[in-house]
Amino acid sequence: MAVFALAIWVVWALLAFGLRGWIQWRRTGDAGFRGIGWAPGAVHWWAGVLVVAGFVLGAAGPMAALAGMEAVTVLDHAFVRGGGAVVALGGAAGTVAAQLSMGASWRVGVDEAERTELVTAGVFALARNPIFTAMIVTVAGLTAMVPNPVALGGLAVTVVAIELQVRAVEEPYLRRVHGDAYARYAATVGRFLPGIGRHDLSHS
Repeated sequence: MAVFALAIWVVWALLAFGLRGWIQWRRTGDAGFRGIGWAPGAVHWWAGVLVVAGFVLGAAGPMAALAGMEAVTVLDHAFVRGGGAVVALGGAAGTVAAQLSMGASWRVGVDEAERTELVTAGVFALARNPIFTAMIVTVAGLTAMVPNPVALGGLAVTVVAIELQVRAVEEPYLRRVHGDAYARYAATVGRFLPGIGRHDLSHS
């Protein structure tokens, strides 16, 4: 199962960042990668670093399993591992689908000087951050496939990183750039899941 988990991670990385960046470059002449771009120690910098760390730890869990690390006993069951594989595959597919839904507005990272179209259709009508939702689902699935301490730590880092990235970086940027349009969107669409985390930013 560890080999399968690692294979899912590799394919996910290639599709979600390699292929998606290439598609973006072919369509717009810009691969869409903005990087961290902040002074070390700033909240924005930590958010970016933790997102990268969580992503890398998604591969470290299967590698640790291959190296002989034991699974956490309470999670060491065939149905957990099998269910994790289904969840990981679904999350990986969802990541790419949500990325493609962004069209030319897709970016990795935030450029404060840049303005892109606010995407509210498709899966973005269900949740404001469906790419991040799918990423968490993918890492959760990979963790269930190889439920060792490294994988569990990677899942925790991923959740914290994405919460920080969304709340401290993405949402403030979108509010500044799109103003009332984003406030109305945030008031009606959940943050990560439909109906959950709706927030009237115009009164925050």
